[in-house]
Amino acid sequence: MASVVLSEAEKVYIIHGVQEDLRVDGRGCEDYRCIEVETDVVSNTSGSARVKLGHTDILVGVKAEMGAPKLNRPNEGYLEFFVDCSANATPEFEGRGGEELGTEIANTLYRIFHNESSVDLKLLCVSPREHCWVLYVDVLLLECGGNLFDAISIAVKAALFNTRIPKVHVLEGEGGREIELSDDPYDCIRLNVDNVPCIVTLSKIGYRHVVDATLQEEACSLASILISVTSRGALTCMKKIGRGSLDPESIFEMMETGKRVGKLLHTSLQTVLEKEESLGTSRKKVGFLG
Repeated sequence: MASVVLSEAEKVYIIHGVQEDLRVDGRGCEDYRCIEVETDVVSNTSGSARVKLGHTDILVGVKAEMGAPKLNRPNEGYLEFFVDCSANATPEFEGRGGEELGTEIANTLYRIFHNESSVDLKLLCVSPREHCWVLYVDVLLLECGGNLFDAISIAVKAALFNTRIPKVHVLEGEGGREIELSDDPYDCIRLNVDNVPCIVTLSKIGYRHVVDATLQEEACSLASILISVTSRGALTCMKKIGRGSLDPESIFEMMETGKRVGKLLHTSLQTVLEKEESLGTSRKKVGFLG
């Protein structure tokens, strides 16, 4: 994880500001930084999205490929996650420096999407026990400015919203079953992402907690909780990070804040995604190099 070194005076200044509900950048404890979301930024993918959250920049691409269903779930497709921590994001990721963080983020995403209600995986099945769609979700960290998990979950949901999977027709032939893909780009399957959760990270600073912590605020926090929240405010997953401890009362307060903030985050994200899609080809694309 990228980190910064702060003096004791800087830490005291940040902590005292949080106690007064006034952070260094002027936000309140439950406020996110400005979030920029753009979909369909990579042409050779089934779906893609780029999210900028402050100085955190994330690019996600989804590639749909035909595969065989897993033995324990013969009637479903599945998702595979890969996270690449670019050395351009922070010098700490040079060599194999970002490998551990990438594995941690990928495992967190697996836990979130292991919930059956997140994505209708049965929609990805072509023929039981034989063929299914496998969605390879590639996450690239372009810049690291704090609150990685939240930004990545937003980008993954936006990329899945943008994903278009060709419709498949299974034909019975003399040699067995044959699969025929539709050539029409508009004849495709769209995923329902209404129940896809977003991560809300709550960092304990002093006696209070904040959402969307910057790198400087993360340096002042000894413990944080990652909460996976659906659009209806339901918690599907929770994980503690950091070496500090949290008392039960603080955990309960952070869970309630996560539910409240998560519902607002989902509403705002869904509004932006639907508005962007309604523009169609008239939308001006910025791209991840813009």
